[in-house]
Amino acid sequence: MNKKLGPVAFQPLPLGRVRPLGWLERQLRIQADGLSGHLDEFWPDVRDSRWFGGDTEAWERAPYWLDGLIPLAFVLDDATLKDKATRYVDYILTHQHEDGWLGPREMVVAAGRPEDARYDLWAQLLAMKVLVQYHDATGDGRAVEAVEKCLRRLDRHIDTAPLFNWGQFRWFEGLIAIFWLYEKTGGGAVGDRPQQWLLDLAVKLHAQGFDWRSFFARWPLAAPTPKHRWNYMGHVVNNAMAIKAPALWQRLTDDAGDRAAVYDIIAKLDRYHGMVTGVFTGDECLAGRQPTHGTELCAVVEYAYSLEVLLSVLGDPAFGDRLEKIVFNALPATFSPDMWAHQYDQQVNQVECSVVENRIWNTNGPASNIFGVEPNYGCCTANLSQGWPKFAAHLWMQSPDGGLAAVAYAPSRVETAIDGAPVTVMLETAYPFRSTLRFTVNVERPVTFPLWLRIPAWATDATVCIADGPIERPAAGTFYRITREWRGTIEVTLTLPMTPTLWRGYNDTVALTRGPLVYALKIGEDWRRIHENEPYRELPHADWEVYPTTPWNYALAVDETSLCEDVTFAELPVGEMPFSPQGAPVEATVKGRRLPEWGMDHGSAADAPPSPVTSSEPLETLTLIPYGCTNLRITEFPGLAK
Repeated sequence: MNKKLGPVAFQPLPLGRVRPLGWLERQLRIQADGLSGHLDEFWPDVRDSRWFGGDTEAWERAPYWLDGLIPLAFVLDDATLKDKATRYVDYILTHQHEDGWLGPREMVVAAGRPEDARYDLWAQLLAMKVLVQYHDATGDGRAVEAVEKCLRRLDRHIDTAPLFNWGQFRWFEGLIAIFWLYEKTGGGAVGDRPQQWLLDLAVKLHAQGFDWRSFFARWPLAAPTPKHRWNYMGHVVNNAMAIKAPALWQRLTDDAGDRAAVYDIIAKLDRYHGMVTGVFTGDECLAGRQPTHGTELCAVVEYAYSLEVLLSVLGDPAFGDRLEKIVFNALPATFSPDMWAHQYDQQVNQVECSVVENRIWNTNGPASNIFGVEPNYGCCTANLSQGWPKFAAHLWMQSPDGGLAAVAYAPSRVETAIDGAPVTVMLETAYPFRSTLRFTVNVERPVTFPLWLRIPAWATDATVCIADGPIERPAAGTFYRITREWRGTIEVTLTLPMTPTLWRGYNDTVALTRGPLVYALKIGEDWRRIHENEPYRELPHADWEVYPTTPWNYALAVDETSLCEDVTFAELPVGEMPFSPQGAPVEATVKGRRLPEWGMDHGSAADAPPSPVTSSEPLETLTLIPYGCTNLRITEFPGLAK
């Protein structure tokens, strides 16, 4: 076991250094104007939380909301949201208990629920993640002191009250604050306070926590979870978080087996529960590869955050590929386009969002895929806010050789200093809807540093052109490093040509992908408001069922050998609401035939018949749009026989 922390591959920049531009800025503004920016104004579990002096929720929900509100406020540089975040964090800091405990000592998981006599430490680990972000954005030294006091309290607490339930399965989330504080204080000692105790606390958490590496080495959860057999080990959010656990732990062990465990976990989840969108099923527990099984929204945002951590710690560009696939597809698809409503479960094949008993879900309730305020359960209402802003904040990182690394792509601007020289890099692009990315590097005085550009594994014909220089052809699946003296303003153009491919799913169905985007059938929608008389369901935050108004049961006439001829893509303007059926910035047209025998099963599309299939129905031209632009969709289609 190391006596100090191993290095990371890339260092995230302080919160606020990366600013969104273009469509990403509009998307974050939509979020700020929706549930995320207003939840504290009407939802009791945040508005009246005991974390803020109220009398309702007293566990994870208020910290969950702050975990997304803080990065949203500071990446947007939104004065109103920053004032909110500061006011709520200030209350937490000024009401920290003398012994270091943060927030309420009693555990109340939601408004109207009884107090739990045993406090699950997960919420303390989450609250410290909140304070870490707040300090990185504001420099408020009180946050450092509060995190240290809380960690010292937990160090003593778990001596006699070991981790259990959520804290046991999410123990590694505590490493975020532990490692941050260790590095913030320089390791070693601060004054007469030796900091080795922090690494010792990490060892204690690991010893009391669930051993995800060993569990996946002998993994028994390859099959879908039996109906109603809810369990912590198969819980979809626990698994989405746990993907980063071995990578964080290897900073202490320097064990290649820990690094390898990350890839083992992802590969097994993909093989047995993976979806074309980059996530895996879990409604709420691991659910197999049927495209009508759902994936919980909390799992989508937590998987994205895990990948951001993995990019930092391990530096593998493949994690950037996966991050983009999830954020550009699964993330926007689980919200209404205006982000005033969300789903608990999204389906890859989703042709109706309604309250129906006996759905295919393993353990969730009948309203799990409606769009609403808190469908099925309110954890996602609290936790949904972190997806987009954390993605924006992690687009750029510091490289170990003193440069800048673009680890994921979206329109953005990063400001930093290198060797004392102010440096600004602006990325202008409509990626992922377009293939051209234009970087403008501006320096106030000449300075030499490397610029790292991630080349996705699918970008086999990528090109890089610096100013008017020669065209370079970087290898796919790598970071391409440009080291030079930068003077004044220099442009770098990265082109990532996108070629359509077919992904094979359940019953040998096919799904169309192109670059980082997945494409799905555009289905007409009939939104019907429900639960109008229930509390806090007044517009614009309301509950909705969605029904199809156009046919959906098609088989596609496509083939790998002729795919470029079978599918035609058309570019459309990138509008104010790009992730909506009406605002989709790109369309694909393809031929297909109806399958009248493919019908409904308890509110969902039945399993697609095994491919290849035949149909006597007329050949039609179908319109597919990016998955993230859809609310109803078919994504995995049967393939027509030749």
